[in-house]
Amino acid sequence: MTSTSLSRENGYFGEFGGSYIPEELQKAMDQIEEAFLRYKDDPEFQKEYEFYLKEYVGRENPLTLAQRLTDELGGAKIYLKREDLNHTGAHKINNVLGQILLAKRMGIKRIIAETGAGQHGVATATACAMFGMECVIYMGKKDTERQALNVFRMELLGAKVVPVDIGEGHLAEAVDEALKDLMENYQKTFYLIGSAVGPHPYPAMIKHFQAIISEESKRQILEKEGKLPTAVVACVGGGSNAIGAFAHYIENPEVRLIGVEPAEAASLSTGVPAVLHGFKSYVLQDEDGNLQPTTSIAAGLDYQSVGPEHSYLRDSGRGEYVPVTGQEALEAFQTLSQLEGIIPALESSHAIAYALKLAKELSKDDVIIVNLSGRGDKDVEQVFEMLRD
Repeated sequence: MTSTSLSRENGYFGEFGGSYIPEELQKAMDQIEEAFLRYKDDPEFQKEYEFYLKEYVGRENPLTLAQRLTDELGGAKIYLKREDLNHTGAHKINNVLGQILLAKRMGIKRIIAETGAGQHGVATATACAMFGMECVIYMGKKDTERQALNVFRMELLGAKVVPVDIGEGHLAEAVDEALKDLMENYQKTFYLIGSAVGPHPYPAMIKHFQAIISEESKRQILEKEGKLPTAVVACVGGGSNAIGAFAHYIENPEVRLIGVEPAEAASLSTGVPAVLHGFKSYVLQDEDGNLQPTTSIAAGLDYQSVGPEHSYLRDSGRGEYVPVTGQEALEAFQTLSQLEGIIPALESSHAIAYALKLAKELSKDDVIIVNLSGRGDKDVEQVFEMLRD
């Protein structure tokens, strides 16, 4: 695994990031940072991490040319980075394994996590089962209802799922409750954050573990096409799959980095700089500082903020961030299923939807990589109900 720079100065990406948390909680962050910096480039740690990526997750996963989709659109070639083929069905397991191996070295056996769509929760519960660790997952009550199958998976794997019935009952509230748990139990608990958010060192750490996505895709596209892609496209909620998909292309300015937000929760398109959950980034809030409600069809994108490095990439002009509606994502969900025999997660469908537009605007000599962050098994019942109405 190629090491990536932390890309930060004292936990900041430009003005974004930081660690806006109580002193007691900062002690836990300092311990995690110390362990991360100690082990991230340690040969024995890397060897163990790479072993589990290969033997347990099934990496490396393919970079698949979507030939029928490309032919249908008549423009740029579309390649799919197949994170949906990972064990547990999404990119989340890449980061989970990295963090849980850190927790193991720190001697911590109680793991807590938040989850929106449930994929991070499933990945965390899976790893905890494998390593024999206690697992508690916080999940918004509304999300437990629309992702009931993932709740059952987590419980089947031995996790305790705690429905959070406050506020909007989505991901933001689940994060609130997980942070409260950490405050009370930080001496014996490791908070395994799933997205590229949270106080330092989480955004940099999660980027480091998710960068395997772009490390592989960069090598694969050079083998297949003999050149770098015109654009890399990924959905953005908190932003872990996107920052992983972008990481090894950031230093290649000729490659466009395009993050696709749900129009119903578009922090980077309509938010303002503010502090939420211990870090500064773009946040959806009203004039009084209250969080605005979000209504994305994709539970994993229903978050009022975004990873701080995405805010930095947006303001610096290196990244492009665009909104896509739930209806457009739903249509893309069906299009990919019917043309390629691949059912994408609703989260990933937002990226697919924008790639469909972009490909038509580009020439046949151009190449687009879409990060297919997860598979849509978890969403089939929800989509069935939406299409039936």
